[in-house]
Amino acid sequence: MREIVLDTETTGMDPAKGDRIVEIGCVELENHVATGRTLHLYLNPERDVPAEAVAVHGLTAEFLSKHPTFAEVVDKFVDFIGEDMLIIHNAEFDVKFLNAELKTLGFPSIQPRRVTDTLMIARRKFPGSPASLDALCRRYNIDLSGRTLHGALLDSQLLAEVYLELLGGRQTGLSLDTPALKAVLPEIGITQSSGPKQARAPRTFEVPADELSAHQAMVDKIKDAIWKKLA
Repeated sequence: MREIVLDTETTGMDPAKGDRIVEIGCVELENHVATGRTLHLYLNPERDVPAEAVAVHGLTAEFLSKHPTFAEVVDKFVDFIGEDMLIIHNAEFDVKFLNAELKTLGFPSIQPRRVTDTLMIARRKFPGSPASLDALCRRYNIDLSGRTLHGALLDSQLLAEVYLELLGGRQTGLSLDTPALKAVLPEIGITQSSGPKQARAPRTFEVPADELSAHQAMVDKIKDAIWKKLA
């Protein structure tokens, strides 16, 4: 099962008011394990970057002007995410921006059914507790020392770790009936039968005479022993 952990940085809060994406970071997971494949794009927003946005991610208009526009790398982005599930923290924000960019270029929108929002998972799992990426990293003792500013790729890498913990850690359960485990079982030599379970004939065991005598002696000492009623 392939999933893409994704994060963006932007010039502001609302694409409808002209704000644009300036950075995209993606981390590929296979069966909830990072493969090492990533996609990291700095994007020229073709506009200014407000000081308050620079304070968040550190990306200035001068720096971004040397990088491609979204239109120039959209094929690379679309190819990387494919049709797989997207894991995003506060997904409504990122998807809103991505869909605005995709729509402008005539690409299909990202549909809600293919997005997992880790913010919603965290709020359900820890109601009333802080659920920001920083807060979740601290909760799960994930190293934040390199996060002095927001960065799309770094945040995606941190989110991949948080996502795994939200699922239950490296051992998400003992069930063999999950899509992820079903995918890897053949690789480790385990097969699952799809047919009905076959009943096994009951086995009988010989009980030594001394054990039978000891058991009978114990039963004789017990008032209203259930073994006497069953005999």
